[in-house]
Amino acid sequence: MIFGIISLAVVCALIVYLCVNCYLAFFGVAPFVPTPFVAVHEVLKHAKIKKGDIVYDLGAGDGRFLHFAEKDYGARAIGYEVDPGVFLYAKIRQWLFGWKGTVIRANFKTKDVKNADVIVCYMMTHSLKKLQGFFEKQIAGGTRVVSYVFEIGDLKPKKVIPRDDKRGIGRIVIY
Repeated sequence: MIFGIISLAVVCALIVYLCVNCYLAFFGVAPFVPTPFVAVHEVLKHAKIKKGDIVYDLGAGDGRFLHFAEKDYGARAIGYEVDPGVFLYAKIRQWLFGWKGTVIRANFKTKDVKNADVIVCYMMTHSLKKLQGFFEKQIAGGTRVVSYVFEIGDLKPKKVIPRDDKRGIGRIVIY
């Protein structure tokens, strides 16, 4: 009896999670696709993070960019994640594995990130195009913006690191 109730609760939670994820993906938020760890390290290396830098991850997912920005570079890392299921997953990873960084459940478009030294993101092309004005304001202030795989609208990148299929790393676009 208890097993049946627990199983039903898990199935219901999974259905709700999938519905929320589909809704968020349909209405302009990228689906959660974890960046491979080897790519996370490569992106952070090319971001040229210095100790004490403030790093934002927009669409932070499970918080892996945040963790390694703080652990490996001594940065202050803050990430925004709108998806409640992915946010919960990030919090569980922090609790279970002692991951560093601050993950906040919020839409980053409503937050002030003007104090950023570095912004990292892994978003779909259509999302990045819609956010081009947002990123232009950040770049004008001297913030380094690093996008994994996709370019930001028609902004001209300072540098593009080509994909490395042997290591499983996509393009890294730096503004």
